Amino acid sequence: MPPLIPTTHTARVTWLGYQPVPVEKLVITSAPLAVMPLTFAGYDGEVHAGLTRPSCSRVLKLYPRDTEIRNVRQLSIVSAEEMAEVARDMGLATMDYTWVGASLVLEGIPDFTHLPPSSRLQGPDGVTLVIDMENLPCQEPAVTIEKARPGLGKGFKAAAAGKRGVTAWVEREGILRLGDVMTLHIPAQRPWEPKFVE
Repeated sequence: MPPLIPTTHTARVTWLGYQPVPVEKLVITSAPLAVMPLTFAGYDGEVHAGLTRPSCSRVLKLYPRDTEIRNVRQLSIVSAEEMAEVARDMGLATMDYTWVGASLVLEGIPDFTHLPPSSRLQGPDGVTLVIDMENLPCQEPAVTIEKARPGLGKGFKAAAAGKRGVTAWVEREGILRLGDVMTLHIPAQRPWEPKFVE
């Protein structure tokens, strides 16, 4: 039996972009793309691209900082619906996706940020992204938002809790385009329920 199950859930690509420098150093203007060619290393020019990366605060319990590890954080994917909620809760009319370092914005999958790790999103040409895990809200986007909308940046972490999207990596190379529809595949595995024997 295949360990991944195709679902009836699909999502439309509503925004593509890339982060050329760390998010806290981004200028306020947007840098969207119409087409995103993806290789096994991610999107060329993205600050998070590469087959490997230096470890960061996300994995400090596993490795000392700057240890070379496999890069499963090539892309940051957010939900258009969830980002609209975050913007509303922060008092923003809209969310500029560059403020949060997004590389891909999808519309149509409910509770997107809590998709199971190892789920796949597959595009029309077969390009496939593997979800690593939830992208927890951090302080860097708050700094960028504060530069653009003084007084509102500090509300980002609380507003984005459970709605920050996911990190992902490229399993199959291909091209994403605005308007593409991606299909969700989820692992055929029950939720983890550890039982301890005394």
